[in-house]
Amino acid sequence: MDQPISNTTLRRRQWLRRTTVACVLAGVGVAAWGVNRLTVTSLSLADLRVAEVHRGNIANTVNASGIVIPVHEEQVPSPIETRVAVVHVKAGQEVAAGDLLVELDDQTIRLAIANLDEQIAQQGISVRSLTLDMEQKQKQLASEIELLELDLASAKVKLERYRKLGKTGVFSAADLSAADLAVKRLEIELRQRRALVVDTRRATQTHIEGARLQAAILHKQLEQQHHLQSQTRVRAPFAGMLTWVVTDAGASVQSGQMVAKVSELHNYRVEASVSDFYARYLSPGQSVRVVYSGQALAGEVQTILPEIVDGSVRLLVTLAEPHHPLLRNKLRVDTNIVTDLKADALVADNGPAINGKGRQDLYLIRDGVARKTPVDIGLGDGQLVEILAGAQAGDRLIVSDTSRYKHLDSIRVAN
Repeated sequence: MDQPISNTTLRRRQWLRRTTVACVLAGVGVAAWGVNRLTVTSLSLADLRVAEVHRGNIANTVNASGIVIPVHEEQVPSPIETRVAVVHVKAGQEVAAGDLLVELDDQTIRLAIANLDEQIAQQGISVRSLTLDMEQKQKQLASEIELLELDLASAKVKLERYRKLGKTGVFSAADLSAADLAVKRLEIELRQRRALVVDTRRATQTHIEGARLQAAILHKQLEQQHHLQSQTRVRAPFAGMLTWVVTDAGASVQSGQMVAKVSELHNYRVEASVSDFYARYLSPGQSVRVVYSGQALAGEVQTILPEIVDGSVRLLVTLAEPHHPLLRNKLRVDTNIVTDLKADALVADNGPAINGKGRQDLYLIRDGVARKTPVDIGLGDGQLVEILAGAQAGDRLIVSDTSRYKHLDSIRVAN
Protein backbone atom coordinates (compact mmCIF):
# COMPACT_ATOMS: atom_id res chain seq x y z
CA MET A 1 0.00 0.00 0.00
CA ASP A 2 1.41 3.41 -1.09
CA GLN A 3 2.71 5.77 1.55
CA PRO A 4 2.41 9.60 1.19
CA ILE A 5 5.74 11.43 0.36
CA SER A 6 7.06 13.33 3.23
CA ASN A 7 7.55 17.10 3.13
CA THR A 8 11.23 16.67 3.71
CA THR A 9 11.58 14.58 0.54
CA LEU A 10 9.57 17.10 -1.48
CA ARG A 11 11.72 19.99 -0.31
CA ARG A 12 14.86 18.05 -1.13
CA ARG A 13 13.67 17.31 -4.69
CA GLN A 14 12.66 20.97 -5.26
CA TRP A 15 16.06 22.14 -4.06
CA LEU A 16 17.78 19.71 -6.43
CA ARG A 17 15.73 20.95 -9.40
CA ARG A 18 16.53 24.58 -8.58
CA THR A 19 20.20 23.82 -8.16
CA THR A 20 20.26 21.96 -11.49
CA VAL A 21 18.56 24.88 -13.32
CA ALA A 22 20.96 27.38 -11.74
CA CYS A 23 23.97 25.30 -12.76
CA VAL A 24 22.65 25.00 -16.31
CA LEU A 25 22.03 28.75 -16.53
CA ALA A 26 25.47 29.47 -15.11
CA GLY A 27 27.05 27.11 -17.63
CA VAL A 28 25.18 28.75 -20.48
CA GLY A 29 26.35 32.20 -19.29
CA VAL A 30 29.96 31.06 -19.02
CA ALA A 31 29.75 29.47 -22.46
CA ALA A 32 28.23 32.62 -23.95
CA TRP A 33 30.94 34.73 -22.34
CA GLY A 34 33.62 32.43 -23.71
CA VAL A 35 32.12 32.43 -27.20
CA ASN A 36 31.90 36.22 -27.07
CA ARG A 37 35.55 36.46 -26.06
CA LEU A 38 36.51 34.21 -28.94
CA THR A 39 34.37 35.86 -31.64
CA VAL A 40 34.58 39.64 -30.83
CA THR A 41 37.81 41.32 -32.14
CA SER A 42 39.92 43.03 -29.54
CA LEU A 43 42.49 45.73 -30.39
CA SER A 44 45.08 47.52 -28.33
CA LEU A 45 44.61 51.25 -27.95
CA ALA A 46 48.35 51.70 -28.52
CA ASP A 47 47.97 50.26 -32.04
CA LEU A 48 45.24 52.70 -33.01
CA ARG A 49 45.23 56.35 -34.01
CA VAL A 50 42.49 58.00 -32.01
CA ALA A 51 41.22 61.57 -32.48
CA GLU A 52 39.25 63.44 -29.84
CA VAL A 53 36.39 65.61 -31.03
CA HIS A 54 36.83 69.22 -29.85
CA ARG A 55 36.01 72.81 -30.68
CA GLY A 56 38.36 74.76 -32.94
CA ASN A 57 38.91 76.73 -36.15
CA ILE A 58 39.05 74.91 -39.48
CA ALA A 59 39.87 75.98 -42.99
CA ASN A 60 38.29 74.57 -46.10
CA THR A 61 41.07 73.65 -48.50
CA VAL A 62 41.44 72.50 -52.07
CA ASN A 63 44.12 69.84 -52.32
CA ALA A 64 46.54 70.20 -55.23
CA SER A 65 49.66 68.39 -56.31
CA GLY A 66 52.71 70.61 -56.31
CA ILE A 67 56.30 70.58 -57.44
CA VAL A 68 59.09 72.74 -56.07
CA ILE A 69 60.75 74.94 -58.71
CA PRO A 70 63.44 77.65 -58.53
CA VAL A 71 62.26 81.25 -58.38
CA HIS A 72 64.94 82.18 -60.94
CA GLU A 73 65.82 79.80 -63.75
CA GLU A 74 67.37 80.68 -67.09
CA GLN A 75 67.79 78.69 -70.29
CA VAL A 76 70.87 79.45 -72.38
CA PRO A 77 70.21 79.01 -76.13
CA SER A 78 72.55 78.45 -79.04
CA PRO A 79 73.04 81.73 -80.97
CA ILE A 80 73.40 80.00 -84.35
CA GLU A 81 72.92 76.70 -86.11
CA THR A 82 76.14 74.85 -85.38
CA ARG A 83 77.52 71.87 -83.49
CA VAL A 84 78.79 71.27 -79.94
CA ALA A 85 82.58 71.48 -79.75
CA VAL A 86 83.40 70.98 -76.04
CA VAL A 87 81.29 70.39 -72.90
CA HIS A 88 83.13 71.61 -69.79
CA VAL A 89 80.64 70.76 -67.00
CA LYS A 90 78.06 68.17 -65.99
CA ALA A 91 74.46 68.52 -64.93
CA GLY A 92 74.10 68.89 -61.16
CA GLN A 93 77.28 70.95 -60.71
CA GLU A 94 77.22 74.26 -58.90
CA VAL A 95 78.54 77.05 -61.12
CA ALA A 96 79.58 80.66 -60.57
CA ALA A 97 78.46 83.55 -62.73
CA GLY A 98 80.54 83.59 -65.92
CA ASP A 99 81.79 80.01 -65.68
CA LEU A 100 82.39 78.44 -69.10
CA LEU A 101 79.83 75.68 -69.67
CA VAL A 102 79.92 74.73 -73.36
CA GLU A 103 81.93 75.75 -76.41
CA LEU A 104 80.14 75.75 -79.79
CA ASP A 105 81.80 75.58 -83.19
CA ASP A 106 82.24 79.19 -84.45
CA GLN A 107 83.77 78.49 -87.87
CA THR A 108 80.87 80.02 -89.81
CA ILE A 109 81.03 83.15 -87.64
CA ARG A 110 84.78 83.48 -88.19
CA LEU A 111 84.22 83.31 -91.94
CA ALA A 112 81.49 85.93 -91.71
CA ILE A 113 83.79 88.19 -89.66
CA ALA A 114 86.58 87.85 -92.22
CA ASN A 115 84.15 88.66 -95.04
CA LEU A 116 82.87 91.75 -93.21
CA ASP A 117 86.43 92.90 -92.52
CA GLU A 118 87.13 92.70 -96.26
CA GLN A 119 83.97 94.63 -97.13
CA ILE A 120 84.79 97.33 -94.58
CA ALA A 121 88.30 97.63 -96.00
CA GLN A 122 86.80 97.85 -99.51
CA GLN A 123 84.53 100.70 -98.41
CA GLY A 124 87.54 102.49 -96.94
CA ILE A 125 89.35 102.17 -100.26
CA SER A 126 86.24 103.52 -102.05
CA VAL A 127 86.18 106.56 -99.76
CA ARG A 128 89.86 107.28 -100.38
CA SER A 129 89.45 106.73 -104.14
CA LEU A 130 86.46 109.06 -104.32
CA THR A 131 88.30 111.66 -102.30
CA LEU A 132 91.35 111.53 -104.59
CA ASP A 133 89.16 111.65 -107.69
CA MET A 134 87.34 114.68 -106.35
CA GLU A 135 90.59 116.42 -105.54
CA GLN A 136 91.89 115.76 -109.06
CA LYS A 137 88.71 117.08 -110.65
CA GLN A 138 88.80 120.12 -108.39
CA LYS A 139 92.36 120.82 -109.44
CA GLN A 140 91.51 120.37 -113.13
CA LEU A 141 88.48 122.64 -112.87
CA ALA A 142 90.51 125.19 -110.91
CA SER A 143 93.06 125.23 -113.72
CA GLU A 144 90.34 125.62 -116.35
CA ILE A 145 88.78 128.44 -114.34
CA GLU A 146 92.14 130.23 -114.11
CA LEU A 147 92.60 129.97 -117.89
CA LEU A 148 89.05 131.14 -118.54
CA GLU A 149 89.58 134.09 -116.20
CA LEU A 150 92.70 135.04 -118.21
CA ASP A 151 90.82 134.62 -121.49
CA LEU A 152 87.96 136.68 -120.14
CA ALA A 153 90.28 139.42 -118.99
CA SER A 154 91.93 139.43 -122.42
CA ALA A 155 88.55 139.49 -124.18
CA LYS A 156 87.41 142.40 -122.04
CA VAL A 157 90.58 144.38 -122.87
CA LYS A 158 90.07 143.68 -126.56
CA LEU A 159 86.41 144.71 -126.36
CA GLU A 160 87.34 147.93 -124.57
CA ARG A 161 89.91 148.76 -127.24
CA TYR A 162 87.37 148.06 -129.97
CA ARG A 163 84.93 150.40 -128.32
CA LYS A 164 87.45 153.23 -128.08
CA LEU A 165 88.75 152.79 -131.61
CA GLY A 166 85.32 152.10 -133.05
CA LYS A 167 84.52 155.81 -132.82
CA THR A 168 87.35 156.59 -135.16
CA GLY A 169 86.10 154.06 -137.71
CA VAL A 170 89.10 151.73 -137.46
CA PHE A 171 86.94 148.75 -136.49
CA SER A 172 83.56 147.92 -137.90
CA ALA A 173 80.41 147.37 -135.87
CA ALA A 174 80.66 143.65 -136.66
CA ASP A 175 84.10 143.45 -135.04
CA LEU A 176 82.79 145.21 -131.96
CA SER A 177 79.82 142.84 -131.74
CA ALA A 178 82.08 139.79 -132.11
CA ALA A 179 84.34 141.02 -129.30
CA ASP A 180 81.32 141.61 -127.08
CA LEU A 181 80.00 138.10 -127.77
CA ALA A 182 83.38 136.59 -126.95
CA VAL A 183 83.34 138.26 -123.56
CA LYS A 184 79.84 137.00 -122.79
CA ARG A 185 80.72 133.47 -123.93
CA LEU A 186 83.73 133.37 -121.64
CA GLU A 187 81.69 134.69 -118.74
CA ILE A 188 79.15 131.89 -119.29
CA GLU A 189 81.87 129.24 -119.51
CA LEU A 190 83.44 130.61 -116.33
CA ARG A 191 80.13 130.43 -114.46
CA GLN A 192 79.62 126.89 -115.71
CA ARG A 193 83.07 125.81 -114.55
CA ARG A 194 82.51 127.34 -111.11
CA ALA A 195 79.09 125.64 -110.87
CA LEU A 196 80.68 122.38 -112.03
CA VAL A 197 83.16 122.65 -109.16
CA VAL A 198 80.29 122.85 -106.67
CA ASP A 199 78.31 120.07 -108.35
CA THR A 200 81.33 117.79 -108.55
CA ARG A 201 82.11 118.39 -104.88
CA ARG A 202 78.50 117.65 -103.88
CA ALA A 203 78.24 114.50 -106.04
CA THR A 204 81.55 113.14 -104.80
CA GLN A 205 80.67 113.98 -101.20
CA THR A 206 77.38 112.12 -101.62
CA HIS A 207 79.23 109.02 -102.87
CA ILE A 208 81.71 109.30 -100.00
CA GLU A 209 78.88 109.60 -97.43
CA GLY A 210 77.20 106.56 -99.00
CA ALA A 211 80.42 104.56 -98.73
CA ARG A 212 80.90 105.67 -95.14
CA LEU A 213 77.28 104.76 -94.31
CA GLN A 214 77.77 101.34 -95.85
CA ALA A 215 80.94 100.96 -93.81
CA ALA A 216 79.01 101.91 -90.64
CA ILE A 217 76.37 99.27 -91.46
CA LEU A 218 79.09 96.71 -91.98
CA HIS A 219 80.70 97.71 -88.65
CA LYS A 220 77.38 97.06 -86.87
CA GLN A 221 77.11 93.69 -88.60
CA LEU A 222 80.67 92.98 -87.53
CA GLU A 223 79.84 93.86 -83.91
CA GLN A 224 76.86 91.53 -84.09
CA GLN A 225 79.02 88.71 -85.40
CA HIS A 226 81.57 89.31 -82.63
CA HIS A 227 78.71 89.19 -80.11
CA LEU A 228 77.48 85.92 -81.61
CA GLN A 229 81.02 84.59 -81.48
CA SER A 230 81.24 85.43 -77.78
CA GLN A 231 77.93 83.60 -77.24
CA THR A 232 79.37 80.43 -78.76
CA ARG A 233 81.33 80.24 -75.51
CA VAL A 234 78.28 79.51 -73.37
CA ARG A 235 78.72 80.84 -69.83
CA ALA A 236 76.62 80.68 -66.66
CA PRO A 237 74.39 83.79 -66.52
CA PHE A 238 74.43 83.75 -62.70
CA ALA A 239 75.61 81.64 -59.79
CA GLY A 240 73.51 78.54 -59.22
CA MET A 241 73.17 74.90 -60.22
CA LEU A 242 73.47 73.56 -63.74
CA THR A 243 70.24 71.57 -63.96
CA TRP A 244 70.63 70.58 -67.63
CA VAL A 245 73.33 70.68 -70.30
CA VAL A 246 73.79 69.18 -73.74
CA THR A 247 76.06 66.17 -73.31
CA ASP A 248 77.15 65.00 -76.76
CA ALA A 249 80.19 66.73 -78.23
CA GLY A 250 79.74 67.02 -81.99
CA ALA A 251 75.94 67.03 -81.79
CA SER A 252 74.15 69.50 -84.05
CA VAL A 253 72.12 72.28 -82.46
CA GLN A 254 69.66 74.67 -84.06
CA SER A 255 69.59 78.42 -83.60
CA GLY A 256 67.69 79.15 -80.38
CA GLN A 257 67.90 75.56 -79.14
CA MET A 258 68.64 75.24 -75.42
CA VAL A 259 72.14 74.02 -74.64
CA ALA A 260 72.18 74.65 -70.86
CA LYS A 261 69.86 75.56 -68.00
CA VAL A 262 70.97 77.22 -64.77
CA SER A 263 68.75 77.43 -61.68
CA GLU A 264 69.16 79.62 -58.64
CA LEU A 265 70.03 77.66 -55.49
CA HIS A 266 68.11 77.85 -52.21
CA ASN A 267 65.34 80.13 -53.48
CA TYR A 268 62.21 78.21 -54.40
CA ARG A 269 58.50 78.45 -55.04
CA VAL A 270 55.84 75.86 -55.86
CA GLU A 271 53.99 75.20 -59.09
CA ALA A 272 50.70 73.49 -58.19
CA SER A 273 48.16 71.71 -60.38
CA VAL A 274 44.49 71.24 -59.47
CA SER A 275 41.36 70.09 -61.30
CA ASP A 276 39.62 72.83 -63.28
CA PHE A 277 36.48 71.99 -61.26
CA TYR A 278 37.94 74.15 -58.48
CA ALA A 279 38.97 77.03 -60.77
CA ARG A 280 36.08 79.24 -59.59
CA TYR A 281 37.23 78.89 -55.98
CA LEU A 282 40.78 80.08 -56.63
CA SER A 283 42.12 83.61 -56.52
CA PRO A 284 45.53 85.29 -56.03
CA GLY A 285 46.42 86.05 -52.43
CA GLN A 286 44.83 82.93 -50.92
CA SER A 287 46.78 81.26 -48.12
CA VAL A 288 48.49 77.98 -48.95
CA ARG A 289 49.94 75.22 -46.78
CA VAL A 290 52.68 73.20 -48.48
CA VAL A 291 53.20 69.83 -46.79
CA TYR A 292 56.09 67.40 -47.19
CA SER A 293 57.24 64.63 -44.87
CA GLY A 294 54.97 65.84 -42.08
CA GLN A 295 56.24 69.43 -42.19
CA ALA A 296 54.08 72.35 -43.33
CA LEU A 297 55.32 75.55 -44.96
CA ALA A 298 53.18 78.65 -45.30
CA GLY A 299 52.65 80.23 -48.70
CA GLU A 300 50.37 82.35 -50.84
CA VAL A 301 48.87 82.04 -54.31
CA GLN A 302 50.86 84.42 -56.50
CA THR A 303 49.55 83.76 -60.00
CA ILE A 304 46.85 81.60 -61.56
CA LEU A 305 47.92 80.70 -65.08
CA PRO A 306 45.08 81.35 -67.54
CA GLU A 307 45.55 78.23 -69.67
CA ILE A 308 43.84 74.96 -68.70
CA VAL A 309 45.89 71.92 -69.72
CA ASP A 310 44.38 68.42 -69.66
CA GLY A 311 41.60 69.53 -67.34
CA SER A 312 43.98 71.07 -64.79
CA VAL A 313 44.63 74.62 -63.63
CA ARG A 314 48.21 75.56 -62.78
CA LEU A 315 49.16 78.19 -60.22
CA LEU A 316 52.36 79.59 -58.76
CA VAL A 317 52.78 79.73 -54.99
CA THR A 318 55.26 81.98 -53.21
CA LEU A 319 56.63 80.65 -49.93
CA ALA A 320 57.14 82.52 -46.67
CA GLU A 321 60.43 80.60 -46.32
CA PRO A 322 61.75 80.17 -49.88
CA HIS A 323 65.19 79.22 -48.50
CA HIS A 324 63.91 76.44 -46.21
CA PRO A 325 66.45 73.54 -46.09
CA LEU A 326 63.66 71.03 -46.72
CA LEU A 327 63.11 72.34 -50.26
CA ARG A 328 64.73 70.69 -53.26
CA ASN A 329 64.37 71.30 -56.97
CA LYS A 330 61.60 69.13 -58.51
CA LEU A 331 60.49 67.92 -55.06
CA ARG A 332 56.83 66.80 -55.12
CA VAL A 333 54.72 68.22 -52.30
CA ASP A 334 51.08 68.37 -51.19
CA THR A 335 49.61 71.82 -51.63
CA ASN A 336 46.52 72.80 -49.63
CA ILE A 337 44.86 76.01 -50.83
CA VAL A 338 42.66 77.69 -48.20
CA THR A 339 39.35 78.80 -49.77
CA ASP A 340 37.26 79.31 -46.59
CA LEU A 341 37.72 79.59 -42.81
CA LYS A 342 35.21 78.54 -40.10
CA ALA A 343 35.60 79.45 -36.42
CA ASP A 344 34.44 77.54 -33.31
CA ALA A 345 33.53 74.39 -35.21
CA LEU A 346 33.39 70.81 -33.95
CA VAL A 347 36.59 69.26 -35.33
CA ALA A 348 38.79 66.18 -35.10
CA ASP A 349 42.16 65.14 -36.48
CA ASN A 350 42.04 63.75 -40.00
CA GLY A 351 43.19 60.22 -40.76
CA PRO A 352 42.98 57.31 -43.23
CA ALA A 353 39.60 56.20 -41.85
CA ILE A 354 37.98 59.49 -43.00
CA ASN A 355 37.22 59.59 -46.70
CA GLY A 356 36.41 63.16 -47.75
CA LYS A 357 33.10 64.90 -47.03
CA GLY A 358 29.68 63.43 -46.34
CA ARG A 359 28.21 60.73 -44.07
CA GLN A 360 30.43 57.75 -43.38
CA ASP A 361 30.73 54.99 -40.79
CA LEU A 362 33.42 55.59 -38.19
CA TYR A 363 34.26 53.73 -34.98
CA LEU A 364 33.41 55.75 -31.86
CA ILE A 365 35.05 54.53 -28.62
CA ARG A 366 32.91 54.42 -25.48
CA ASP A 367 33.34 52.23 -22.40
CA GLY A 368 36.18 50.21 -23.95
CA VAL A 369 34.20 49.32 -27.09
CA ALA A 370 34.46 50.96 -30.51
CA ARG A 371 31.06 50.94 -32.17
CA LYS A 372 30.42 51.71 -35.81
CA THR A 373 28.59 55.06 -35.91
CA PRO A 374 27.38 57.19 -38.86
CA VAL A 375 29.23 60.52 -38.75
CA ASP A 376 28.70 63.54 -41.06
CA ILE A 377 32.00 65.11 -42.19
CA GLY A 378 32.10 68.73 -43.39
CA LEU A 379 35.07 70.99 -44.14
CA GLY A 380 38.59 69.62 -44.20
CA ASP A 381 42.03 71.25 -44.37
CA GLY A 382 44.18 68.16 -44.65
CA GLN A 383 44.91 68.04 -40.92
CA LEU A 384 41.47 68.60 -39.37
CA VAL A 385 37.93 67.70 -40.45
CA GLU A 386 34.66 69.26 -39.35
CA ILE A 387 32.17 67.02 -37.51
CA LEU A 388 28.64 68.05 -38.50
CA ALA A 389 26.70 65.22 -36.77
CA GLY A 390 27.17 61.80 -35.16
CA ALA A 391 29.69 62.79 -32.48
CA GLN A 392 30.03 65.32 -29.70
CA ALA A 393 32.88 67.21 -28.06
CA GLY A 394 34.93 64.78 -25.98
CA ASP A 395 34.07 61.71 -28.09
CA ARG A 396 36.94 59.67 -29.41
CA LEU A 397 37.06 58.44 -33.01
CA ILE A 398 39.35 55.84 -34.53
CA VAL A 399 40.93 57.63 -37.53
CA SER A 400 43.57 55.03 -38.42
CA ASP A 401 42.87 52.53 -41.19
CA THR A 402 39.99 50.23 -40.13
CA SER A 403 39.22 48.70 -43.52
CA ARG A 404 40.03 45.20 -42.18
CA TYR A 405 37.25 45.52 -39.59
CA LYS A 406 34.56 47.22 -41.71
CA HIS A 407 32.39 44.09 -41.48
CA LEU A 408 32.25 44.39 -37.67
CA ASP A 409 29.75 46.59 -35.86
CA SER A 410 31.89 46.78 -32.72
CA ILE A 411 35.48 46.23 -31.66
CA ARG A 412 36.78 45.77 -28.14
CA VAL A 413 39.53 48.25 -27.32
CA ALA A 414 42.02 47.36 -24.58
CA ASN A 415 44.10 49.99 -22.87
